[in-house]
Amino acid sequence: MSDAVLIERKGPIALVTLNRPDARNALSDDIITGLIDFLSGANADASLGCIILTGAGKSFSAGGNVKEMRDGTHPMFTGTPLEMQEGYRNNIQQLPRLFHQLDVPAIAAVNGHAIGAGMDLATMCDIRIASTRASFAESFLRVGLVSGDGGAWYLPRVIGHAKAMEMALTCCVLDADQAKDWGLVTHVAEPDDLLDKAWEIARQITAFAPKSIRLNKRLVRQSGDVPLETALDL
Repeated sequence: MSDAVLIERKGPIALVTLNRPDARNALSDDIITGLIDFLSGANADASLGCIILTGAGKSFSAGGNVKEMRDGTHPMFTGTPLEMQEGYRNNIQQLPRLFHQLDVPAIAAVNGHAIGAGMDLATMCDIRIASTRASFAESFLRVGLVSGDGGAWYLPRVIGHAKAMEMALTCCVLDADQAKDWGLVTHVAEPDDLLDKAWEIARQITAFAPKSIRLNKRLVRQSGDVPLETALDL
């Protein structure tokens, strides 16, 4: 595992930390690759009961790496339009796919800025809790982009269509209390208490039977996209 993504394991719980605080944990290639590597093996690890995702330093994630975009040093930002499209498919778009397939519950402990793709990453988790210093913005319009990382699919499912549209089209910034009011997060904690709260929720989850945890998550996830009779069959 790259030092861009740190994994700390305590029993059935894995603390996954984005570890590029000098770049505000922007989703550069090493962070994306580290997350893909970890998530790719998560379902196969029967001893893994819950994941906590957070960021080192003062930010959860400031979103896409603007330097890589500017310099064209990544396949997502160089070449023909088709080559860039394939760059997205084979890189950052692996994250929403892997999170959608993930049977292990995931908690985002948002300790600071969650901006653009960083906010979208938080929405891919099942539960979000925020530090009082956290802020959230779906700010792709500010740099002339769209949410190409899956956030346009995840965000409306978290906060509803109208609120997702407002965030996407105005680039408004929500503080932690507003994020709770909008249903984006379920708990707000002081910065020093944020991870304690995340561990508390993770321990509550992992106190139950491991297979049942995964099956419950899978059922809720799948039921949201199918008719009632299909959900009952599931």
